[in-house]
Amino acid sequence: MNERKYLLQLLIKLKRKEMLYTAKRFGLTHTKTVTCSQKLDVLLNEYQGIDQTKESFRPVLKDY
Repeated sequence: MNERKYLLQLLIKLKRKEMLYTAKRFGLTHTKTVTCSQKLDVLLNEYQGIDQTKESFRPVLKDY
């Protein structure tokens, strides 16, 4: 497994845990939960893009 894919997997796991914690603490519709969910979506899309385009899809990993 390449380094970028592994890093994305770790970031996805962390963001998912953060989102679940935020949802339990503030509720599903709270701004913090929604923002966290959106960031998770970006990470998941990027991860999926790696598999589909064999590394040619390379958005910047930041703010995660």
